[in-house]
Amino acid sequence: MSAAANRDERLQIMLEPEELRAVDDFRYKYRLPSRAAAVRELLKRGLSSAPTGQVDDHSRSQDFGVLGIANGSRFKEVDKSREEK
Repeated sequence: MSAAANRDERLQIMLEPEELRAVDDFRYKYRLPSRAAAVRELLKRGLSSAPTGQVDDHSRSQDFGVLGIANGSRFKEVDKSREEK
C-alpha cells in the first residue's frame, strides 16, 4: 500500500504572501508536483534537523513565522549540557 493511501488527515495553515511565495519557490526549484508535496518535503527536512528546544510559556501560534517575519519565533534552544544532567 502506498503512503498516499494512508493520507486521511488534513492540515490547514495560514501563511503570509511572502511565506507562500517561499513554499512555491521551493516547489519550483526542486520540480515538486504540488504545494502539498513541497510542504511535506519541507516538513521532512525540518523535522530531521530540528534542534532540541523549549517554547516560551506565553507563545502563540502567530509568534512562529516561516520566514521570521511574524512576531519572532519564541522557540529557544536548550543548553545541551544542562539537558544531559
